[in-house]
Amino acid sequence: MTHRPLILITNDDGIESPGLHAAAEAVADLGELLIVAPSTQRTGAGRSYPPVNDKAIYQVELPLSTGHPAAYKADLSPAQAVMTAVVELAERPIDLCISGINYGENLGSGVTISGTIGAAIEAATFGIPALALSLETPKEFHLNHSTEIDFGVAAHFTRLFAQRILARGLLPGVDFLKIDIPASATAQTPWRSTTVSRHRYYMPVHSGRKQLHDQLQIGYQANIDPDTIEPESDIYIFSIERQVAVSPMTIDLTAPIHLADITRFYRD
Repeated sequence: MTHRPLILITNDDGIESPGLHAAAEAVADLGELLIVAPSTQRTGAGRSYPPVNDKAIYQVELPLSTGHPAAYKADLSPAQAVMTAVVELAERPIDLCISGINYGENLGSGVTISGTIGAAIEAATFGIPALALSLETPKEFHLNHSTEIDFGVAAHFTRLFAQRILARGLLPGVDFLKIDIPASATAQTPWRSTTVSRHRYYMPVHSGRKQLHDQLQIGYQANIDPDTIEPESDIYIFSIERQVAVSPMTIDLTAPIHLADITRFYRD
């Protein structure tokens, strides 16, 4: 008996995110879905494993037109949601993990802050090919579940790359793909393979706090300098070329140098 692929879907914006629902709708006919996500908004969680008070897992019904896939929420980070899916909920090996579709792009050196990326990294550590998908949205939508955002084009690219990974896998040395879709993109917008820029895309902005006890939060804004951004990077292709940026990523954080050079450099 041939099993349909098992596709795990999660989202750092939480189980109620329309971006998660759009991803699930986009790939529903490609395999069996297992949806596991944080109960609440966990943007910026990275690959964190915070302690939790409520250790229960709750089954939920999602408002999908494609049926009623197995769906669960818990007081977890996105990475913990993936781990829980692998260890406790999946009854067979997971063939693909989709993290997203995220409200807001994830670019440059700040990608490790992202819960969207953190979930994909977690999947990769279990040997599961993964997609981390993010859609450009105005900053005021980054932390809510606004239905004003149209995820249709992002869903198109979700399905496109899910199909190709299920059929072809990932290239050797690639653990997951990070995909960022400009708000102006259409289904016909070209996609480009990119590096992950070493530049910081979101720069923190002083809160304006006058006293340390003032209840203010440090803000952020996009930082794009066309003259210094690497021309093959995710920031450049996404922000300057306005194309879909597809970045092959790896969980190997080793610097790309000869190890003997480190030995020589620090030898007494």
